[in-house]
Amino acid sequence: MNILLIIFAIILFNLIVFVHEFGHFFTAKSFGVKVNEFAIGMGPKILKFQRGETLYSLRLFPIGGFCSMEGEDEESDDKGAFGKRKPWQRIIIVAAGAIMNIVLGIIISFILSVQQPKFASTTISDFLDNAVSSQHGLLIGDQIDSINGFSTKTYKDMNFAIKTSKENTFSVQVTRKGQKVTLENVQFLSTANENGSITIQQDFHVEPIEKNFGTIIKQSFLDALSTVKMTLAGLVGIISGKFSLSNMAGPIGIASLIGEATYEGLKVDALYALNQIISIMAMITINLGVVNLLPLPALDGGRLVFFFFELIFKKKLNPKYEGWVHAAGFVVLIALMLFITFGDIIRLIPR
Repeated sequence: MNILLIIFAIILFNLIVFVHEFGHFFTAKSFGVKVNEFAIGMGPKILKFQRGETLYSLRLFPIGGFCSMEGEDEESDDKGAFGKRKPWQRIIIVAAGAIMNIVLGIIISFILSVQQPKFASTTISDFLDNAVSSQHGLLIGDQIDSINGFSTKTYKDMNFAIKTSKENTFSVQVTRKGQKVTLENVQFLSTANENGSITIQQDFHVEPIEKNFGTIIKQSFLDALSTVKMTLAGLVGIISGKFSLSNMAGPIGIASLIGEATYEGLKVDALYALNQIISIMAMITINLGVVNLLPLPALDGGRLVFFFFELIFKKKLNPKYEGWVHAAGFVVLIALMLFITFGDIIRLIPR
């Protein structure tokens, strides 16, 4: 059963890659761009076939994929060259991969939501016996709207805001009897760790949200939005120094996470383990979509910056300079991936 779940995880990961590259592929074809190769996986080809102008291939290592378009990275006189399309068309083609990843995340969130008997709200129903927050202003019936400025539309938002704080002092905005109330210096239940840090946890239960078609749809979108917000908050946290870069996970770390989720999930049953994997995949596909849209060199978002510049100022930058920027960004990206992979391996050694 473990082997089957790992195989399923690999299939899901490649589904994420396929959806991303298909977004580029479909929109490129729609605008008449010549696609030279559509590949899933990296490394040597193990399966391939030619259909029309495009080579379709499955490659040995299931760690990525690509949609190679004519004139994408160099000048081309071909009438189907990517560079000959209008800026707004190139923007759609490049953005489509990330957008498709986010759409897939919403679909996966829907699949998970359908299985839930009820949904957790952000409204306090009762406090734990050893609760601390009830002594700092929170009351039964309060709807938590934000914690330290982080909007809490879902239970997931609320949990993230509490558990990622390094200090047990919060500014909490609530809706109380229809009125907005801001509570300062709120504390939650905390536990001291051996290394001197503290683990903070939510010390109350919340009211359930009844399950119906409307709440399923709403919860699916809100869960996906929560992942987007947490991704951006995590990146801001890394830049500001709140989070360590060593906490990031690469392919090895993700595989380890999937393995742990599978092991723990199987203690309950196979369906629970499967849902754990699917949940991780929803997080990964949305993360991939969000990160790819960031305006950084070597990412789709970095290319979009140049296309928007051309669209607004009606002037195309020298492709040579654009190539230099993306090449430098690619080197930095590879270095970052090596650093993250090294961290993944170090964390695995004690195990």
